[in-house]
Amino acid sequence: MFGLIVFIIVIFLSLKFHIDKQKRIRSFKMPAGTKQLLSDHVAFYRNLNEEQKTVFENRIKDFLQHVTITGVGTVVEDIDRILIASGAIIVIFGFPNWRYNNISEVLLYKDTFNQDYEFVGNDRYILGMVGDGALQRQMLLSQVSVRASFQNSADGHNTVIHEFAHLVDKADGSSDGIPEYLLSRPYLMPWISIMHKTIEEMRQHEHSDINFYGATNDAEFFAVVSEYFFEKPDELKTHHPELYKMLEQMFRPVNKI
Repeated sequence: MFGLIVFIIVIFLSLKFHIDKQKRIRSFKMPAGTKQLLSDHVAFYRNLNEEQKTVFENRIKDFLQHVTITGVGTVVEDIDRILIASGAIIVIFGFPNWRYNNISEVLLYKDTFNQDYEFVGNDRYILGMVGDGALQRQMLLSQVSVRASFQNSADGHNTVIHEFAHLVDKADGSSDGIPEYLLSRPYLMPWISIMHKTIEEMRQHEHSDINFYGATNDAEFFAVVSEYFFEKPDELKTHHPELYKMLEQMFRPVNKI
């Protein structure tokens, strides 16, 4: 009898959660002046044609309908919502039917935070992090870094793109720098080969146009070169043509943007 009662309660709570979520989705309104915010701050959006811009707008709306952005020690503003959603969609724009199924909330800290998720003290150096364990399905981002990421679209650094690249990598069950959902099987070994070759070259020379943080491990390499691909594609293509070709195969498998 007790088991039946628990089962009924679980079903009721699950149904209530689903109904509440659907109400939130239906009542969601995009920030005022979304088009202008995108035009002013997101270079990727500016480079799209009118049809693609409409698709981009619809996809960031869908993202914001399904992912909550919560301020931690700060107030979340419209510009933050637009930039976070834009970074998320930039990474998967080449996949029309892709929706992130491994995130439900972004925790936006005012500035850097530490390994214990604290935003006070002297050991704060983290700009972004994909949550795990108790923070499963959550992402942590620095508000300062989110805004700075879109101020210079050609510096090769974008914390939002970096963290959502991690999330894409993690979608197959492991953060290992091998985004199996983006690569068909024939391309897996070539990607692993060029990834390890480039990391080894970076470690040997201790200097590279690729952010050296990418030499930390395979997962960080994928996230770092994803930033490079979207921020400075021409430079990446010039200095690392094979790497560029592999990333283009990942992110733009059918139609080039």
